[in-house]
Amino acid sequence: MKVAISGASGKTGYRIAEEAIKKKFQTKLLVRNSSILPKSLENKERCNVSLFNPSKLDNALRDCDALIIATGARPSADLTGPCKIDARAVKQQVESCQRVGLKRIILVSSLCSGKLIHPLNLFGFILLFKRIGERALENSQLDWTVIRPGGLNEDEENIKDECVLYSSKNTQEEGSIPRRLVASSCIEALQTKESIGKIIEITSSPNNKRLTMQQSIEEF
Repeated sequence: MKVAISGASGKTGYRIAEEAIKKKFQTKLLVRNSSILPKSLENKERCNVSLFNPSKLDNALRDCDALIIATGARPSADLTGPCKIDARAVKQQVESCQRVGLKRIILVSSLCSGKLIHPLNLFGFILLFKRIGERALENSQLDWTVIRPGGLNEDEENIKDECVLYSSKNTQEEGSIPRRLVASSCIEALQTKESIGKIIEITSSPNNKRLTMQQSIEEF
């Protein structure tokens, strides 16, 4: 399987690429011209694209079997970012997949997506626009999975002690998770057919029961 990863230069995106490579997937890293990749990915296939250029996006995805969307607006003074990146850009990527016949798509979204009253919405109603992006997937008739992580952190020191809590949509409202575990969860979703058509919320803690994604979905 060849996996395209959009936003592959980002803090979560590059980890997704690394985890895909560990599992022996071929990767194509979809990034902007100005993006800088970490050394671990410098020799991997890279494709400079604009998410708002349909023809270039189509060409980038045409030889791929799956797409993981790790693009996301960052909190900033530009309050239009969530609308452009979390809603419009996701819709553009979904439509590109439909045009080129790419069926499998995974979106990294956020816990509390769609919730109106939340501090994150101070940054351009980011959770509302993330929900719009999710809906573009839900209505696409593609084989989709949405991963909704809790608060993201960079800690990898004790990551082997962390157990991921997988749950169905709108069942978790707080908690955190290392970006590395978000990345491995995206790759696990690719390998778990039961994740298709599901919104999966994820946080982590050493106190959670250690279950696979598939085992957790069976309990949803």
